[in-house]
Parts: sequence; structure tokens; C-alpha cells
Amino acid sequence: MQAALDAILKRFITRGRLTVRYPGGRQTTYGGPSGSGPEAMIALRDARAVRRLVLNPTLSVGESYMDGGLSTVGCGVYEMLDVLVTNLAANGNHPIANLRQAVGVVKRRLDQFNPAGRAQRNVAHHYDLNGRLYSLFLDRDRQYSCAYFPRGDETLEEAQAAKKRHIAAKLRLDRPDLSVLDIGSGWGGLALTLARDYGARVTGITLSTEQLNESRARAAAEGLEDRVSFELLDYRAMDRRFDRIVSVGMFEHVGVNHYGQFFETVRRCLKPDGVTLLHYIGRFDAPGMTNAWITKYIFPGGYCPALSEVMARIEKSGLVTDDIEVLRLHYAETLRHWRRRFAANRDAIASLYDERFCRMFEFYLAGCEVAFRRHGQGVFQIQLSHDQAAVPLTRDYITEAERQPARARASA
Repeated sequence: MQAALDAILKRFITRGRLTVRYPGGRQTTYGGPSGSGPEAMIALRDARAVRRLVLNPTLSVGESYMDGGLSTVGCGVYEMLDVLVTNLAANGNHPIANLRQAVGVVKRRLDQFNPAGRAQRNVAHHYDLNGRLYSLFLDRDRQYSCAYFPRGDETLEEAQAAKKRHIAAKLRLDRPDLSVLDIGSGWGGLALTLARDYGARVTGITLSTEQLNESRARAAAEGLEDRVSFELLDYRAMDRRFDRIVSVGMFEHVGVNHYGQFFETVRRCLKPDGVTLLHYIGRFDAPGMTNAWITKYIFPGGYCPALSEVMARIEKSGLVTDDIEVLRLHYAETLRHWRRRFAANRDAIASLYDERFCRMFEFYLAGCEVAFRRHGQGVFQIQLSHDQAAVPLTRDYITEAERQPARARASA
């Protein structure tokens, strides 16, 4: 199998350099001259690790890193993945990986079949982990979605606060007591901000019991229980109407089979003069499939759709698309912050779980950051309404609304 892996890597690594130390000590460097791109070195522990990389690289790179069959030498997991993803973007997969991907595209509707019960189990897999884990690498508000870096040098806390201001501006919270539905409300930070800083009355819905309990506790601690409520509820079961609807980082868990249901829920629950903002991770290229390792270990049932897949369902919903914004490298910068905070608190995280879990999460954070930098991942914000007159004619109102909270604090 070493000969097979050697032949694959000779064709695959054409940008940057990857040095591989094989079992037995033989060492080979693949790619161009030093300085031609990202560089990394890995060591393969045994013949099993080699065989797995040949037969199923999409899954086994991550699994081998988790169990120690593959280790980095003189670099970190980010540098290794930077080399691999850079060449994946340039050269594509090798034939076996391409075949597996073709099969995955065919069966993705089955993989992403997410009725209410299965959707809750999928959410619990990732979001019902020990709550302290997320406090050790997220910002203080536990915003687990793409931050917003208007200048580029913001701290994570500043960038997440800017993200919430940006979303609030697009929601047109221009008068008090507007009712807001937050679909996929996480640990409650956005809902609490909209209530506290903008005078909204917010209903947050989630399928995570861990997040539900934390959100309710935060609302009580801030004295906002009269303005914010949180419910354990699938979006399809919502039967009330709202002035505004927002969904941040939840649409990736809906599944391609259910986009029609999602936008039908939005259409049904949004008042005639209302505004919706959908914030989600998507892909810049054509429809595809979720990485097998991510599906198995991080987000079962998840998928980041191409814009074409989303717009096709919006067009059938009867909703009007008022605005689309593409946040390109903002999530890469967010993940960079998370990855560094995770590393700084690694010992504390290992005490909650174990070494294998830490390696899994490191691989996840690094892989996602590289995907946003090198391989066509981005964040889309789509603003929707029933009536195209629901928002002003130009986008100037967004910038103006973002400035108002800052002016209010400055004059306080």
C-alpha cells in the first residue's frame, strides 16, 4: 500500500510541500520547491494508517489524526490541512475519493432526511456537549457563528458584537416591542441583545436542552424574562406570527429535503409587513455533499448548500428577496480566534473529555478554517419579506442603524 499512497501523493501534491515519514522510517517529500506554498510534515504510524489513507482519505485523515495513526511533525494540524486542502482545491480528489463523493451526492437526501425527532438527535450530538467546553473557546456571549470584522483587527468579542449589530440593522428594529422569532437561538445571546438593546420581544426556539437551560438562566439573570422566552421546539411546529424572523447558523442543519418546509414556516409566521434575515454557511460552487468526517463526528445530518439550492426554494415560497450579502473571509477569521482559544485552554478541555476528543475538535476547527480560506466556503445573509417595500430603497439604512448604538453609548 505504500507504493499506492506514494503514487497518489506524487500526483496530488503539486502546490506547496508535504513530507511523509512512512512506517519503517522512509521519508519522502512531495510537491514543489520550498517556499512554493504551504508546507507540512506528517508521520504514519503503521501499515493500517497507510491503507486507510489509500482506500478512504476523506474519512481516514481525520480518524487517523484522532487515534494517533497520523501525527504532525514540526507543525500543527492546521498546516497539514492547509497543504491538503490547497491541493484539493487545485487538483481535486484521487479516483477512489471521487467515486465515494459521487455515491455521497446520490444518497445525500437520505443522509439529510431530518424529521423532528432525528433533527433533535443530530442537534444533541454537537450542542448538548458539556456547556463549559464552549465557554473555553467562544466569546463571552457564546456566539457560535460567523463574527463580523468591519476593520479586520477586532477582538473576537468586538467582532461578535458587530455581527449582532449588523443583523439587528437588517431586521429593521426601528420601533420598540416588535415581536421577533429566533429560529435556532443557541445560548440566547442574540435574543437577549435584541431585547435589551433594541426593545424587541423575542421568542427563541432550539432543539438543544443544554442551550435551552442556559438561555433561560441568562434571561432570568438579566431580568429579561418579560421580554425574552425560550422554547424547546422544532421550527415546523411554530404556529404564531411575528414582526421579524431571524435565523443564524441553523439552516445548515435543515437538510436539502426540508428547505421547502423551512421557507413555508417563514412565510406562514412572518407578518405581512415583516422582515426576515437568514444567516448561514454555504458554498460558492455547485451543490455537493458534506465531508464524510464532518458528518460522522461533528454535524450529522448537516449540509452547507450552494446559493442556487437555497434560492430555488425561496423563489417557490412566495417570499421576496430584498438583499443578499456574502461574508467571505469573516468566518475564517472567527475560526482562527476559536482555534487559538481552544489551544490556550486545551488542558482544561482535556479534563472535561479526553485526548481523542481534543484532537477531534482541533481537526474540526482547523479544517473549517482552511475550507473558508481555500475551498469555497462562505457565509450568506439573505433578507426576505412579503412586501418589497418593507425595507428602504438603498442599503444606506444598514450602516446608519449600525452607527446608532455606538453613538448612544458614546453620549451616555
